[in-house]
Order: sequence, then C-alpha cells, then structure tokens
Amino acid sequence: MLSDRELEQYSRQLMLPDFTLEYQERLRASWVLVVGCGGLGSPLAIYLAAAGVGRLILADGDTVERTNLHRQILHGEADIGRSKAASAAALIGAHYPDCRVSQFTEKLQGEALNQAVSSVNLVADGTDNYPTRFALSRACIRARKPLVSAAAARSEGQLATFDVASGGACYRCLYPQEGANTALSCRDNGVLGPVVGVLGTLQALEVIKMLTGWGDSLRSRMLMMDLRSYEQSIVSIARRPDCPDCKESV
Repeated sequence: MLSDRELEQYSRQLMLPDFTLEYQERLRASWVLVVGCGGLGSPLAIYLAAAGVGRLILADGDTVERTNLHRQILHGEADIGRSKAASAAALIGAHYPDCRVSQFTEKLQGEALNQAVSSVNLVADGTDNYPTRFALSRACIRARKPLVSAAAARSEGQLATFDVASGGACYRCLYPQEGANTALSCRDNGVLGPVVGVLGTLQALEVIKMLTGWGDSLRSRMLMMDLRSYEQSIVSIARRPDCPDCKESV
C-alpha cells in the first residue's frame, strides 16, 4: 500500500481517470535497467524516478564532456570528467530518495549484462551504437524481458518496443544486418538538445505504459519523428521467421 506521503506525491497522475492506484503500485515494485545516461537517458531516468519507479539500474561507461552539457541534463559543469552513471545516480538519489539507484560505471557486457537484464522487469536502451543495441536485444531475448529503444540525431528520432516473450519482434527483426560499429550519432551528425529531450521523455512514457498496462504501447511498432517539421509516423515491425536472434524464442 502507498503511504499518505506517496499518495500526495503522485496525486496528479493518480487523478487521471484511468491511471489507477494499482498502476502506481506496479511502478513502485518495478526495476528498470537504463543503459546510457546521456541525452536520451537523462530525461528518461529523471521521469521514471519522478513517476515512482522503485528501482533504477543506471549503466554508462563514458565520462561527462563539455560537449554533452547542452543536452544531457543529468550533468553539469562540476561533473565534467566524472562517470556519467555516477553523476546520474547522484542527482536522482538526491532528488528522488524513494527510488533506489545503483550504477555500472564500466561498459556493461558479457555475463554482467546478462545478470543485469535478468534482474529487472524492463530494459531501456539510450545508447548510440549498434553493437551495444544488438547485445542488449539478445540479452533481453534470453531473459524474456521487454526492451524499449530510442535513438536521436540531428532533428530526427525514433522509438520502438521489442517484446519477444509476448510474440513480438526483436531489434534484429528491424535491422537484419548488424551493420557498422556506430549508428547515426550526435557526435558525428549534431543534434538540437530538445530533440533528445523529446525522445527520452517519450521513452519514459513508453516504459511506464509497459510496466503498468496503461494506454497503448509501441510493442512491435516504431514511432519516427522529424522535429524540424513535426512530421511523424508509426510503422509496424514484423517478426522475421528466419531472424537468427529470436527465431527459437516462443
């Protein structure tokens, strides 16, 4: 049961006619792994903690650079040179003490990745390279956990949910070839700060939907946006019977 303090804290979202007390309790009981504490991971992690998610595991092997500060709002001037995961954990812990936060300050891979994915209810991917995205997807398939993945660069972004355990497609169903080592990145192509803010916030909303069952999710669908023109579309992602990553999953 939620305490009186919690009922007051989350009262504005509990006022929604179809956002029930049970949904809020589901958030409090949920564990989420956030991989990437940069432009996407910043609003994602903040809004999940603020919404009442009970535990966040933050993973990022990079350190804060000055070029990050215009969009990665978990970090400030004093954090330059600091681990992004540590900086993010400190800010969220200070502002949202009800949310238990742990951190991985090195690249999450191998058995550590498998264990982290297995320990949570859902994984949120805010990374910017294909090897990590494919590794996350395969770990989620093995652990039968949903993966909410976002990407953004320039003025464009996309958001999708992959839930193989529920019969949906996986990341490799969307991208059959594992591709180059680096996806379209902010480092190489630039980005307007609010673009990643919008995508990271939508990613948090999608995570909340998946954890609670509220609203319509993007399971096996992808939202694509160009925020320069506000053009957007949603496309279906079909599961590939011959997908080498998920074809044996039920």
